[in-house]
Amino acid sequence: MAASPSHSQSDAQQIKAHPEPESQLSSLVYDMSQQVQGVMENMLKMINEIDENSSGIMEYIEKCKESAIDRKRVLEEERVRFQKAAFAVLDMLNNGE
Repeated sequence: MAASPSHSQSDAQQIKAHPEPESQLSSLVYDMSQQVQGVMENMLKMINEIDENSSGIMEYIEKCKESAIDRKRVLEEERVRFQKAAFAVLDMLNNGE
């Protein structure tokens, strides 16, 4: 005895309405993996931006260090000159007595 057409249509509708749990799980895993992939791509972009910014910051810090070292050297040279000038004035005052 063959199944009536309306009965087989009803079965097909039920199968479509209630997908198998494995199919639902596969769909869920796929969706989650897509979300994770998107998040990882965003994280990679942020990491690259951070690397670029940190490189710029490190270059700026290095320039500041060099500038500070140069300034320290100039100040040390000025201190030595002033000290020599002060000793010269003291010698002149002592010899003038």
